[in-house]
Amino acid sequence: MGVLTTMLAALAALSGALGLWQWAVAWRFPLHRRLPRPSVTPGVTLLKPLKGCDTETAACLRSWLRQDYGGPVQILFGVGSEDDPVCPVARELLTEFPLADARLVVCRESLGANAKVSKLAELERDIRHELVVVSDADVLVPPDFLTNLVAPLAEPAVGLVTCFYRLANPVNLAMRWEAVAINADFWSQVLQAQSLRPLDFALGAGMALRRRELRQFGGFAALADYLADDYQLGRRIARNGFRVVLSPVVADCREAAQGWRQVWRHQLRWARTIRACRPAPYFFSILSNATLWPLLLLASAPRLETAGAAGLLILARVLMATALERRMLQYQGPLFPGWLAPLKDLLQAILWVMAFTGADVQWRGCRYRIVQGGKIVRLA
Repeated sequence: MGVLTTMLAALAALSGALGLWQWAVAWRFPLHRRLPRPSVTPGVTLLKPLKGCDTETAACLRSWLRQDYGGPVQILFGVGSEDDPVCPVARELLTEFPLADARLVVCRESLGANAKVSKLAELERDIRHELVVVSDADVLVPPDFLTNLVAPLAEPAVGLVTCFYRLANPVNLAMRWEAVAINADFWSQVLQAQSLRPLDFALGAGMALRRRELRQFGGFAALADYLADDYQLGRRIARNGFRVVLSPVVADCREAAQGWRQVWRHQLRWARTIRACRPAPYFFSILSNATLWPLLLLASAPRLETAGAAGLLILARVLMATALERRMLQYQGPLFPGWLAPLKDLLQAILWVMAFTGADVQWRGCRYRIVQGGKIVRLA
């Protein structure tokens, strides 16, 4: 066996071991577990920045207005312009729920390159409650979501609570490929990272924190030039000595139908953002690609024994990804097409290379360049 083949065999074995570790830590996490209803439910202010709408928008926003929460809830929808097509949808929902403490706020200020964070900074001025929840526009949640999300904040050492999300409505092959990345891999990778060190980032589908901790680092205005505002929010909370914890409750991300070009742009933006924020961990993430290394091993030594080893490693990858996705989706029906997991891995290898060979991304219809530290500059 040559040196190259030996190295590739070691990398293939390592990728399999990392995949097994990822599966094990994810399987131990109490995903979807619900907490007992607390006796004390402090007031919560929900900040919901909006831009544009699709067929899923009304259902997503309605799910927040239907929360079964024991305390007062203030909901602030923020838009950048009265002409935004989401405004009629939001106003209709406010009419549908006249008793809700909710309103639509037009946020005209631009504090930085991230228009979403500019909305959050303006909404921050109208917060009435100590507990603050921030959520992306395309998130649909169960009725007990708020109760479960904010409960860990009863512990003073906890500074931020975040949760996993799943792509709930993949309607074509491109979205189904992205669903494997989110529903099988992403949440288990987060837990794998947490097994090495405490979390120091958050996930934008749902984030709960106290207003006083928000004020400690200057509020949302301090994040106005960053693309990954959820990552930066968690990082600042952790730097101030507080714990970032994961709630077992899961949110649904419901997106309008997207083709390969849109999905690819989304994944490339994600890859370049993670590379900018965490360059060393992202660089070494290629080691866990459980399809790439077995195939390279097979290409370097196309013999029966290497074919068998590569096949077993790829089969293990498919089975573990299937199990993790089914657990995330709470779905007991037919398995997703097994070849999607290896396809995702091979395309992910291309994205990994592109993450290090460029810095431009497209987001919300605009082009940006990611600069050092994760800040963004809007391009003409």
